[in-house]
Amino acid sequence: MQEPDTFWEFVSSQWAKLGEQTLQHLGLTLFSLSIAVIVGVPLGIFIARKRKIAPTVLNITGILQTIPSMALLGFMIPLLGIGPKPAIFALFLYALLPIVRNTYIGITGVDADVKEAASGMGMTSFQSLFKVEIPLAFPVIMGGIRTATTINVGVATLAAYIAAGGLGEFIFGGISLNNTNMILAGAIPAALLAIALDFLLARLQKVNLAKVRKTLFALPAALVVFSLLFAFRTVEDKSLLAGFTPEFMGRQDGFLGLQQKYGFDMRTVVIDDAMMYKALYENKLDVISGYSTDGRIKAFNLVALKDDKNIFPPYYAAPVVREEILQKYPEVEEAVNLLSGIINDSIMTELNYKADHLHQNPEAIAKEFLQSQKLWKAPGANPKGKIVIGSKIFGEQYILSAMYAMLIKGHTNLDVTTKTGLGGTKICFDALTNKQIDLYPEYTGTGFLVLLQPDEKTVDGLIKDKNAVYDFVSSEFHTRYRLKWLKPIGFNNAYVLMMRKKHADELGVSTISDLLRPNP
Repeated sequence: MQEPDTFWEFVSSQWAKLGEQTLQHLGLTLFSLSIAVIVGVPLGIFIARKRKIAPTVLNITGILQTIPSMALLGFMIPLLGIGPKPAIFALFLYALLPIVRNTYIGITGVDADVKEAASGMGMTSFQSLFKVEIPLAFPVIMGGIRTATTINVGVATLAAYIAAGGLGEFIFGGISLNNTNMILAGAIPAALLAIALDFLLARLQKVNLAKVRKTLFALPAALVVFSLLFAFRTVEDKSLLAGFTPEFMGRQDGFLGLQQKYGFDMRTVVIDDAMMYKALYENKLDVISGYSTDGRIKAFNLVALKDDKNIFPPYYAAPVVREEILQKYPEVEEAVNLLSGIINDSIMTELNYKADHLHQNPEAIAKEFLQSQKLWKAPGANPKGKIVIGSKIFGEQYILSAMYAMLIKGHTNLDVTTKTGLGGTKICFDALTNKQIDLYPEYTGTGFLVLLQPDEKTVDGLIKDKNAVYDFVSSEFHTRYRLKWLKPIGFNNAYVLMMRKKHADELGVSTISDLLRPNP
């Protein structure tokens, strides 16, 4: 699939989807912000009155904001499922600290003489709060709301990882597919949205609250109405739900092929790879994409549906190395190629199972396997140079990169540094071409469709022949990037659609065509 020539061509071709994702992003932000304001402002006022508990409350809200976003979203899946609910709850927690803290600071910052004067005029504590303290503290409170809004617009991009939609779908899809236009199509609207909301709130911050108190009530009312409309858009549908990774959604040998060859019309959400398996296992999804050697098929008792129209061709896994490194250290190629041909599909699946389900250390798995093949050697002393090995962010890549590191250390006089978990294809490939790493494990199908992006005629002519694809990427990578594909490892790597075995048996589904028949 060819990337459009310009950013504007891409935007014009994706205008409807971009508009939908922008509305989703805005909905996530405003819904979570509305809840945070409803909870945070009263809580800030309360601790301003009960100052002994203020440090405890502020510390708790501060701790909530330090939890890594992905960890918090992952923790929410068993409790709230996937989609907008866990994303909104996580964004609500992140927005609490600035709102509670600024409300507390604003209320406690009101001059004591002013409050005493209000009391002397006969005002009750309630009247003093609403007619004196809140109007004076309003700019500070709004400052907290502005900060929370900006935080939520940024963090909401991660909602795409748990199928909540938003502009993160474009951003992470672009990273996975090496598509700069797609990344910009998500990043630019997100930035503009943050700027626009901050500008509006900045104008509101300067308003004289005493003069427009009644009019100002329209703001929270509008937020509530928008939030309710967003909530009704996310009403659960009981039909089968598929969850696919951003990269799978944009590939011809993925979702695009499913639509063209099978007429795939099932409800579909975009979700991160790690979250996807967990969601399927916990009955939050019914169908997911994956790889034929994935250890989680065995771990979670899944079944791979037969591709009865053959849109998922097999591909080789092989290391990609900078030619400059091979010229400087030619012994690297010989050491790495020791792994060629000794790992078949079943062996790789078993190794992945140990990492994905048994949670064994990938380095321990790699060492045990190399020892079983009599390929492991202790590293030599006084290395003459260093090789930097990278990997993507899943178990199979960790295992393969560990094997390469051990082979180079044991069979050459070189040291190795690993940079594992670099993310998706684009990050690894850019790190390689920018000389930040020297080699990493890659798949010929990804190199063919995602990195090279040949024209449709070339794709149709080669995609069914894994050897022809390997020869093509080898030639093109050498010509374009001065990179060399070394010998294939041995196992075939292909996309598959998966279901829980019990669910598939209940529905009588064994092929993709079975899945798409009426009332499976």
